[in-house]
Amino acid sequence: MKAMLSFLLLISIPALISSDFIITESEFPQHGYMSSSSDVLELDGRTLKKRSIGEHGKKPERDLEIYGMKIDCKVTSRFAHSEVISRVVNRANESREAFFEMELPKTAFITNFSMTLDGVTYVGAVKEKEVAQQQYQQAVSRGQTAGLVKASGRKMEKFKVSVNVGATKKVTFELTYEELLKRNLGKYEMQIRVKPKQLVKHFQIDVHVFEPQGIAFLDFDAKFLPNNLTSIVKKTLTATKGHISFKPTLEQQRKCPDCDETILDGDFIIEYDVHRDLSAGTVQIINGYFVHHFAPANLTRIPKNVVFVIDHSGSMSGTKMRQTNEALLKILDDMNTKDHFAIIIFDDTSDTWKNSMFQATPNNVAEAKIFVQTISARGGTDINAPMLKAVGLLDKSHQDKLLPERSVSMIILLTDGDPNSGESNPTKIQENVKNAINGRYNVYCLGFGYDVKYRFLEKMALENNGVARRIYEDSDAPLQLQGFYDEVANPLLLDIELQYQENAISDLTQSNFKQFFDGSEIVVAGKISDNNLESLIAEVFAQTANENLTLKAEVQVSEVENITQQQQYIFGDFTERLWAYLTIQQLLEKRVSAVANEKKILTDRILELSLKYSFVTPLTSMVVTKPEENKNDSFVADKPSEDEKVLIQQKHYGPPGYALQNVLIQQKHYGPPGYALKTSIATPSFHYRTPSFTYVDSDPHFIISINDHSDAICFNIDGKPGAILNLVTDPSTDFVVNGELIGEKKIEVNKKINTYFGKFGIVNNKMDVKVEVSTKTITVFHGEDKIVFPWSATASLTKESFSISITKERNLTLTIGDDATFVIVLHRVWKYHPLHRDFLGFYTLDSRRFSNMTHGLLGQFYHEVNAEIYNIRPGLDEGKSDATMIVKGHKLRVTRGYQKDYRFDPKQGTNIPCWFVHYNGKGFIDGSPTDYVVSSLFDSLNS
Repeated sequence: MKAMLSFLLLISIPALISSDFIITESEFPQHGYMSSSSDVLELDGRTLKKRSIGEHGKKPERDLEIYGMKIDCKVTSRFAHSEVISRVVNRANESREAFFEMELPKTAFITNFSMTLDGVTYVGAVKEKEVAQQQYQQAVSRGQTAGLVKASGRKMEKFKVSVNVGATKKVTFELTYEELLKRNLGKYEMQIRVKPKQLVKHFQIDVHVFEPQGIAFLDFDAKFLPNNLTSIVKKTLTATKGHISFKPTLEQQRKCPDCDETILDGDFIIEYDVHRDLSAGTVQIINGYFVHHFAPANLTRIPKNVVFVIDHSGSMSGTKMRQTNEALLKILDDMNTKDHFAIIIFDDTSDTWKNSMFQATPNNVAEAKIFVQTISARGGTDINAPMLKAVGLLDKSHQDKLLPERSVSMIILLTDGDPNSGESNPTKIQENVKNAINGRYNVYCLGFGYDVKYRFLEKMALENNGVARRIYEDSDAPLQLQGFYDEVANPLLLDIELQYQENAISDLTQSNFKQFFDGSEIVVAGKISDNNLESLIAEVFAQTANENLTLKAEVQVSEVENITQQQQYIFGDFTERLWAYLTIQQLLEKRVSAVANEKKILTDRILELSLKYSFVTPLTSMVVTKPEENKNDSFVADKPSEDEKVLIQQKHYGPPGYALQNVLIQQKHYGPPGYALKTSIATPSFHYRTPSFTYVDSDPHFIISINDHSDAICFNIDGKPGAILNLVTDPSTDFVVNGELIGEKKIEVNKKINTYFGKFGIVNNKMDVKVEVSTKTITVFHGEDKIVFPWSATASLTKESFSISITKERNLTLTIGDDATFVIVLHRVWKYHPLHRDFLGFYTLDSRRFSNMTHGLLGQFYHEVNAEIYNIRPGLDEGKSDATMIVKGHKLRVTRGYQKDYRFDPKQGTNIPCWFVHYNGKGFIDGSPTDYVVSSLFDSLNS
């Protein structure tokens, strides 16, 4: 009987906004192949990576061929059901590893994934996250590798899984996901990423749209297509049905007649809207579930009252402040003359323009624009006081009857930081703002950049009838700010309530809304509990600018069901799945601000629905299992170890005109002293430099690059087992790295105690991230989440604020925001060795964003170190040179020697020449080694 091992695919989403997935696959022996960037074949959101066989340095030609791919999207009443099918053949005479990648919207839920190998299909099952995580841990403990799905850009997530494809064999991947298309600024949009990076014989995108309400327009946008090839896209449109098909031939895909490069590289976007009038909207009913869409036309806009609360603390300096001012000027220009506004700016104090609400007359707007142009960045961040001041402004203006009786009052907060002045407790600030507003005003929170505490802003917004939005640091940040303002710029209705027959409807989604804005849509879904119901009556009650509005719609259940069921080519149970999707999304939002008991009830309900409808949500995971073939079968090929690499996403921190924005930089190796990532980062409060060569390894040897990385200094620290030493503390970024020393198994009397680092603690309190790395496990704490990885698997975890990449039994790469990138090397020794234990090494790859206040045994050297070395002479130790070094005002005797860099070869290491500073680095490090001892693994040097 064949030996059987499980193949396990685990897909999970730990957060509503940023979805991460963990995928494990069957184990294959590792033989040290090195991957090459040219061996990456991307396919309209999927990537196939082929293994290099390295014969005389030649690469095989297109061993893995994507011979067919189809994306089939079906939309019924705004609910989209998308299926992606990719077919791959291995034309080589030995096994190859194929990676399937697909980018999908962040708002979508994966509902199914399957792989077909040798005629057998392995289908995923959605399980509770904890149950699936246990299976995952069992799988990785057997040494199976891991992949992931991670956030990709602003709106997309990247699904990725790999499988070994035997010689001449084929594999078919199928992925299904669903989402409710949200109407934004008057249209629905569906985005499909197209990136084959090769010619594909059978390539096809089909989008079917069915809208009983009637389709007003249906368009597509594919900027990657030359103008003379837009006719490739076929569009048909009737009153209620639309179809867009994109099926380019091989010749049409070519960039040039005689080349194999493809033009397919970009986004294929579908946009449409439906016909509207001043009515109660439309209702669809299928199998006892209904969905009601409401977005009336021909309404008069309602005046709004806006208090802009703008952060101008020191962290906003430079590009952020300039872009904020630019956006605010444009927003002021766009304000309606019937609107009222005020501007509050804050750092550690707050100032109000004119201390009152003013009507948006041309004169007032002109004066406000002059004020905006004078805003500059400085100081700390006190969010509590200006938010309460904004509430007070609105309260007084309403009491003094300066504002229209029927109007919408809102506060728009823009900040890039965390509260660190005044009231700095986020929970207390949320309570203060909620109590002060008491449900009367909306709060919209815009978080600028990646360092902002988004959960804090999200909860504060959701508790006050608003939403939170991240503004990405990029050249189009002003357009992002203006785009958000446009969404709330034109209120049309107040206090909307949708009602249905009492006792006939159950499990209703949200049916009361504080406002309705132009260009948006209200969607309500529910279950018809009365099986004998013949007609469904929907009534809408709301306030317009001038009067109370009542609208009514009555639909015959059998007639509406018949109309929709005729469109079986869509998917018949869409109303029930739409209801489940909408319910889960709304419960997830409530869960953000729920207290303990309520949160458990919400969690149980979300989990129940997710499992019933096979949705991969923050509380569930998808598992796929398959038996592994016998080791001697050709299906099991040598699996290469991953190349050591660092992936750093650089944001736009440079001065105006700085061109490198959102660039992914991939280093093939961690180079010797002098290697550099060729980008520059500039913010006023930081010291800028090329990445330093700074690490600690073995027992423990510290190695520091000096003189622009042309040389290195090394020193040892003799500590005691159990002592915890601070390596990095940066009070500005709230970042800490500590290491705990371990000793050998046996300590002989009167002999030197050799110590090594057995555990590292890394913490960034601003991002609410803690990572504990020992020789046994890697534990990640992020907010309320705790994830444990063993060293026995290759795995990855990516969030918006940090990422971890683990290479099985070798090393991990940790990138936290834009602040730092580190590598931790695992050293394994024979477990029965009489003296030695497993230990760790710590390497700094990128420290450019640390402030000039950074300290610690390593951190103090993140700033450029310059030393004068002269009088090189025969040393006291035979065969070694001594020299005199002047550094930090000290004159020291140093000895030429070598230390090891173990990043490439954890067993033998690479020799690094350095000047050794004697006596525990005395005169080179600040103070003495005991000054760097801290009490716990996550304490800072100043605690």
